[in-house]
Amino acid sequence: MRHKFAVIGLGRFGNSIARTLAERGAEVLAIDNNEDHVEDIKDDVAYAVTLDATDIRALEAQNVQDMDAAIVSIGEDFEALLITTANLQELNIKRIITRAANKQQRRILEKMGVQEILSPEGEVGKTVAERLLQPSIRTFLSLPDNYEIVEINTPRGISNKSLAKISLREKYNLNLITIKRFFEEIQDGKPTQVEHIIGVPKADTIIYPSDILILIGKKHDIKRFIDINR
Repeated sequence: MRHKFAVIGLGRFGNSIARTLAERGAEVLAIDNNEDHVEDIKDDVAYAVTLDATDIRALEAQNVQDMDAAIVSIGEDFEALLITTANLQELNIKRIITRAANKQQRRILEKMGVQEILSPEGEVGKTVAERLLQPSIRTFLSLPDNYEIVEINTPRGISNKSLAKISLREKYNLNLITIKRFFEEIQDGKPTQVEHIIGVPKADTIIYPSDILILIGKKHDIKRFIDINR
């Protein structure tokens, strides 16, 4: 099934997200109120439209409500970003990802109930696109020769199994570098979930559903592993 995304705000950050999604085979609706930004990307995405995203009727007319996700990457006008985000919430978009330029903006978006907030200074458009296409991937690092190091949430199909039973190398051509695992600890008198590195996993190490796996392998092998065990 082809993924469908709306990218609203086509500055450098939004442009990079939209192009990467399109290159990976997604159907992209690119939106900006700047005609030059729209002209720049129109040949590289499925649809590119000049409109004011603070106008909910204009968004609805473009069937934004039918998208798998909408990414609000408006950079300079925070008021427009807030109104656009509220419009998407009103349209019951399945998944809304919004940009925050600083901690104050992040707090405001959190109070609006936005669960996925991007910090462009700490994010790369291509990384964001990868996460949208493969939600279980938390972060990744591209390496030469089509290799990647990825952090992924434990796929459902391997939960509560030992590494020996999963056979990462034999079945998937992947190597597990380490595991991030959460432990409950008392901090300031309150139970708190704290993340620790397990070190070098052994054959009898059990993978828990809440674990984060750090893997190395070729891109297509990582994708196959996630798809088979999702």
